[in-house]
Amino acid sequence: MAFTPPTVEELGLFLDLDEIDGNRGDLLISKAIALCQTVIKPLPEGADAVVLSVAGRAYVNPQQVSYETIGPMSVQRPSGSGGLYLTKADKSALKSLAGRGGAFTVDPTPATADPSPTWPLDDAGFPDQFEPGWGYP
Repeated sequence: MAFTPPTVEELGLFLDLDEIDGNRGDLLISKAIALCQTVIKPLPEGADAVVLSVAGRAYVNPQQVSYETIGPMSVQRPSGSGGLYLTKADKSALKSLAGRGGAFTVDPTPATADPSPTWPLDDAGFPDQFEPGWGYP
């Protein structure tokens, strides 16, 4: 099954918002998809969770506000928690969904390799090549 982009309604559910700006949501989803495609192209099935996460971060904190005080209330957000960006976990999830990630092995042996030795074997030993006393009669 191929990747299906999330909808604005799904973004609203993801963010637990009753109302969401449709045009802004569509823009952020399309930009999040483009950003995810810089890591994996085409996007695999299940990548909609990463797209929603990226678009959701940008929707709730577009100016990358890290500290805000309004009257007696103050809010501090982690640095870099706004705008469109991929975290290391997002990139890892995309690679994992595409089957690219983790350990792998590479066999450098050609398919036509023969398991027999490549040097000449002499079953009788090497009696003519050694002086007496080397363990050969």
